[in-house]
Amino acid sequence: MSKYAGEQVLVVPRPLFDAIGSFQGIRTHEVEEAMAKLLDPENHFFMDRAEAEGDPTHKQLIPYCLIRCGTSILTYTRGQSGGEDRLHAKRSVGVGGHINPVDTGNGRTGPDAYHAAVERELQEELVFEVAHTNRIAALLNDDSNEVGRVHLGIVHVIEVENTRIAAREDALANLEFIELAELQGPLMPYLETWSQHVIRDIANL
Repeated sequence: MSKYAGEQVLVVPRPLFDAIGSFQGIRTHEVEEAMAKLLDPENHFFMDRAEAEGDPTHKQLIPYCLIRCGTSILTYTRGQSGGEDRLHAKRSVGVGGHINPVDTGNGRTGPDAYHAAVERELQEELVFEVAHTNRIAALLNDDSNEVGRVHLGIVHVIEVENTRIAAREDALANLEFIELAELQGPLMPYLETWSQHVIRDIANL
C-alpha cells in the first residue's frame, strides 16, 4: 500500500504552467493573472499523490507560507513524520501543504477551495492564534531536483504581531523565529531548496 494512503492532491498539467510562463526560482510579476489561471476549476484536478509524486507532466500546487515578525522568520526542521521523505532533516521557512478534496467542502471551488486549504494547513500544523495578515507574494518553481519538478509553490507572506506560535505536529521540529541576517548567512546551506530561493529574494516579496 502506498505510504500516501490514497491521498488525492490538486495538480495542474505542466503545459498550463508553461503557457503562463515557465521560470526557475521566484516569480513576482503577473502573479495575480497566473493564479487566476491556476485556480480556474477548468484547469486543475485531483490526482492520486503516489502517482503525482513521480509524474513531472503535472505540477502539484503547494501553498508555501513565510511567517514573518519584524526582521525574524519562523523556521523549523522537517521531522521524520512529514510526508516527504526527500526533505527530511532540512530546515524550512515555508509552512503549508497539498490541497485535498476536503478543501472543496460546502461547494467550494477554485480560489475559495485554495484559500480554505491554506487556512486548514496553518491550523493543522501550528498553534496559530496571533493577529496576522496574509498575502500571495510570488510563485516558486525549481526544476533542478526531483521534488521541485513535480511541485509549484505559491508563496504567501504572513506578517504577525508577535512570536507566540507553536507546532502542533512532530513534522515541524525545532520551531523558532530566526533573524533574517542569520538565514541569509551561516544557515543558508542548511535550508531546503525552496527556502533558499525565498530567503535570497525576500526583499522582493
